[in-house]
Amino acid sequence: MSTNQLRILVVDDEPVVHAVIEEALRAPGRELLFASSVGDAGQIIKANTTIDVALLDKNLPDGSGFDVGRQLKERDPEVEVILMTGFATVDSAVDAVKLGVFDYVTKPFDDINRLVLQVQNAGEKVRLKREHRRLVARLLDSEQRYTLATLGANDGLWDWDLLTEQMYFAPRWKDIVGCSDVEIGSSPEEWFSRIHPEDAVRVRSLIRTHIDGHLPQFKDEHRMLHKDGTYRWVLVRGVATRDSTGRAVRMAGSQTDITESRLAEQQMQYDALHDAVTFLPNRVLFLDRLGQAVARARRRTDYRFAVVLLDLDRFKIVNDSLGHTSGDELLGAAARRLETCMRAGDTAARLGGDEFALLLDDLRNLEDAVHVADRIQTELAKPLNISGKEVFVTSSIGIAVSNQTYSRPEDLLRDADIAMYRAKAQGKARHVVFDPAMQGRPVRLLELDTALRRAIERREFLLHYQPIIALDGGRIVGFEALVRWQHPERGMVGPGEFIPVAEETGLIIPISRLVLEDASRQVRAWQAHFPALPPLYVSVNISTRHLMFPGLVEDVSRVMRESAALPNGLRLEITESAVMENAETAAGVLEALKGLKVQIYMDDFGTGYSSLSYLHRLPIDSVKIDRSFVSSLGKEGENSVIVHTIITLARALGMEVIAEGVETADQLLQLRALKCDHAQGFFFAKPMAPDAASALLERHPTW
Repeated sequence: MSTNQLRILVVDDEPVVHAVIEEALRAPGRELLFASSVGDAGQIIKANTTIDVALLDKNLPDGSGFDVGRQLKERDPEVEVILMTGFATVDSAVDAVKLGVFDYVTKPFDDINRLVLQVQNAGEKVRLKREHRRLVARLLDSEQRYTLATLGANDGLWDWDLLTEQMYFAPRWKDIVGCSDVEIGSSPEEWFSRIHPEDAVRVRSLIRTHIDGHLPQFKDEHRMLHKDGTYRWVLVRGVATRDSTGRAVRMAGSQTDITESRLAEQQMQYDALHDAVTFLPNRVLFLDRLGQAVARARRRTDYRFAVVLLDLDRFKIVNDSLGHTSGDELLGAAARRLETCMRAGDTAARLGGDEFALLLDDLRNLEDAVHVADRIQTELAKPLNISGKEVFVTSSIGIAVSNQTYSRPEDLLRDADIAMYRAKAQGKARHVVFDPAMQGRPVRLLELDTALRRAIERREFLLHYQPIIALDGGRIVGFEALVRWQHPERGMVGPGEFIPVAEETGLIIPISRLVLEDASRQVRAWQAHFPALPPLYVSVNISTRHLMFPGLVEDVSRVMRESAALPNGLRLEITESAVMENAETAAGVLEALKGLKVQIYMDDFGTGYSSLSYLHRLPIDSVKIDRSFVSSLGKEGENSVIVHTIITLARALGMEVIAEGVETADQLLQLRALKCDHAQGFFFAKPMAPDAASALLERHPTW
């Protein structure tokens, strides 16, 4: 490499990568060479006497970037290699260390300037090494004592008279081990006694092999004891001088402190295998350890282990409402609690997002895994202080236990994942052990998810409307909009089948938007068609996910403008549990909605967090008494007291009350006696299509 010219080889099979790198690195003093395969790179290497820096893609059409790296290193050990990879694995990390790569970058490039800086640093390192080599060549000609003298500022020189067993240690050599000039004698034991016990036998063996003439030079990296009691990593080189008979009579060389580069290398290995947020092993390392467990189980019929997979049920709410920094804080706190649930020999890992996994090693029976899952549930349910706020989380857990049929670690992880999603479907905050009968569910979920996405594009969702009755006059004052899916093959699909999947995948938000649009247009049409009636309204259910979605207020404002419905024509129903999962954020959203003159109903009241004391802090207009209380009115008398209490409290707070699930005349009679404001249920009418609801309004029924 000349002083002014840096020759860079780029090997990648993607033309766009070539274009990006060329644009970033093209500059005076740099020569760029491009190849798309191992074969092309080999031709370029043969045609160019010197290549200084190589950017190598790990995966190439005819081999690996490691193949090119080895060709380059065999030809010129001073070339620096930067590995480009889309996904780090344990094997690739080990291969990279063996090859001696300068650094690695992930594709796509998040920061191209970092790549430019890496190339500059690698080029500077090559320049220094080659200057160092030329200096060594000159010094070899001048004096034996400096046989392997490198850049003197960094290297400690030594000279060993093999005939007298006396050694000379330069001041820099002594400085590397923290000693002054007078603290080191002239015995070889000054060196050997400071070598780490785990390295000492190897070092002595390599030196003896070189002295005996079986190695061209001595070179080794090992740990040396520093005066402060710590060990420093050093690179030691040496060459023997021989007499006319070939006997080694003298040996000289250098010692370089490489502690920082070794630590950086170890950090690179650590980073490739650990999660940066929680410091737990990542998916790559977890799968590697799980693979070892699978192999052990196939060798030993008495060995059992389990995979516990979990995610945090309310993580997205915290992340969206408090921000990503608080989300990371929550992940770290959850990781520390998981570690308290582990036994000696177990492994905990973060697989990504809010998903964690535990490898439970050497189990006696299934109950051991279940006990760990119970401990996790208990620990995670305790309140967490995140950014000064008290946060509660729960976890859904899936457990897969080893057996002789498993041959791949991915299969265990898949089955634990299936069990975890079954736990979610059963209501979250619980654990489920995998059963082979569950394996068909992911396929059904995938099919349902795909069909839902297509249904959103084609607007296959229909609204049915259930009337809401004012009990003081028995007239219809509004409707609740209830979504149905008109499947092109299966016909009408009820919400109980597709809403949980939509909630889980996030598709509930676009579905909710469609419901808001259709309901707003429908209520405007009724208001225009029945001007003699008091202005009708339609209430729409808002899911927890949509309530915490930053765009909800904008969605509601847009549909109100587009439909031009009269004020209070659109009302929103939220559940008690949705509000209480993140009360402060929910309160802010509800206040913004009130600014749009939207009335807010609290649905299923009394079934969630017993949040009666919190009601006065929220801009709630009406509460809906859950059908479970209404259905038992009059049977034992207890529910009458509960309903009466809710009505009394709501009226004291200036709120109206709607009773859901009215099915009998007796229930209606008692609700009127309790001074309930409104009611809905099958006693009045089942949910119906828009045309049927319009016909009902034409008849002006009273109850």
